[in-house]
Amino acid sequence: MNPRSPRLALVLAALVIAGGFANLTLRAEEKTKTPERPPLKLKADPKAINRDTPDRISYASIVKKTAPSVVYVFSSKKTKIAAEAAPFFNDPQFRRFFGVPDSEERNERNDRGEPGGRGNRGGRGDSGPVQQGLGSGVIISSDGYILTNNHVIDGADEVKVAFGEPRREFKATIIGRDPKADVAVIKIAATDLTVATLGDSDMLEIGDVVLAIGNPFGIGQSVTRGIVSALSRGGLGIETYEDFIQTDAAINPGNSGGALLDVEGRLIGLNTAILSRSGGFNGVGFAIPINQVRTIAEQLVKTGRVDRAFLGVQTQPLEAELSAMFKVNQGALIVDVPSDTPAEKAGLKSGDIITKIDTTAIRDPRHLQLTVTRLTPGTEAKVEYLRDGKPATVKVKLTALPGQKRAGGDRSETPDTKDIGVLNGVGVGDISAELREQLNLSRRIEGAIITAVEPNSPSARAGLREGDIILELDRRPVRNADEAVKLSEEIKGPKVLVRLWRDGSSRFLVVDESK
Repeated sequence: MNPRSPRLALVLAALVIAGGFANLTLRAEEKTKTPERPPLKLKADPKAINRDTPDRISYASIVKKTAPSVVYVFSSKKTKIAAEAAPFFNDPQFRRFFGVPDSEERNERNDRGEPGGRGNRGGRGDSGPVQQGLGSGVIISSDGYILTNNHVIDGADEVKVAFGEPRREFKATIIGRDPKADVAVIKIAATDLTVATLGDSDMLEIGDVVLAIGNPFGIGQSVTRGIVSALSRGGLGIETYEDFIQTDAAINPGNSGGALLDVEGRLIGLNTAILSRSGGFNGVGFAIPINQVRTIAEQLVKTGRVDRAFLGVQTQPLEAELSAMFKVNQGALIVDVPSDTPAEKAGLKSGDIITKIDTTAIRDPRHLQLTVTRLTPGTEAKVEYLRDGKPATVKVKLTALPGQKRAGGDRSETPDTKDIGVLNGVGVGDISAELREQLNLSRRIEGAIITAVEPNSPSARAGLREGDIILELDRRPVRNADEAVKLSEEIKGPKVLVRLWRDGSSRFLVVDESK
């Protein structure tokens, strides 16, 4: 494979975003329990655009109406990157995300997004440079809820939001993150904000005109125009759940988390990634459809996590030979049905072709995955399929994605109930064979992989992060997620010695939950 290929640039960039951890898309779901908040009250307009009107001479009125809902997002975090690693991080092949120095240009900027120095590399011990990321966000509620990309605020010690003339600046709270889809919701303490109107991304067609608004390179809010180049782009290796809108509207570092609008000024996508060898605009940009973002945001605001449904089938695409043999043009061909899964209990078998979930016609295996995971656990879905060329229908009660366990015991949602054990707010999962291969882990490495760390928790402050592998707790070995959970409940605390595996070596950290 050519190491300079654009596709490889996208894939390899994902290895850098976590500061050395391999593939973020393989992490388990966040399952940290959070007291439920009131549901989001979103402004939406699902009507299709009028495609028969002549092309507009100006979009000024649309921009004036929508631009106030797009904000600057600044994040900062301390890093421990060795000086000798700097050339690696400046390699253009490892630039993928917009405006986050950890994954793209590694430019350090102050909180106003202005070009800055290389940061303070002095000091000893755990001290290191403060890296400051730059991105965009979209206001979706008048009381301060804002959409952005997970990679814009991932691992940040502090997040700030700025907008308006004269400029207003706020410290933001992270409400919830979904690394698998690269969506996050943050909140600022403000009222009477200008809110974006959400469109219906399912109504988009290739060739529709779109506008991108964001803060490229920190120069200030900018608007670019293009068209929808393609729909439902996937298989790029950027995220676990890929269903991107592709556009040629100019988007650059700093646009991440910004708005992709239709010609009516409605939000139809969240700008997320570019395909580029240089890290700059090459005419191939990707945005997450707003229908997908909306479902995630509503869950994050309500519970602080995303619960995805699980069907339990292994599938493959219907390539030309298979399509001719089965006499069907689209669908997902089941190659295996593991035991004790919803699909197995409903009677689905190898050789069946799933053609529809509820009212959604299934195009291929990736579309099946996206459709199922947008449903919630416990949903009874109607599955239409072909068996031996004959159509059939079955009801399947979907469960939650497996491997979603959490260390630190089960948190009560009652505010006056204290956490038990240690490592409260840390999610763990088992190391699957696939994950072991992806991370190139030797067989001697046993433990539980960290799948989620609550922001501002003692564990996060101590330096635990997603992708770390817990090897020991208080010098007691951990071989899997169940053992990690069990030990976390047994250890009294408030301090616990954690031995973990990160970046090809082991290290110790002390988590102090008395602070």
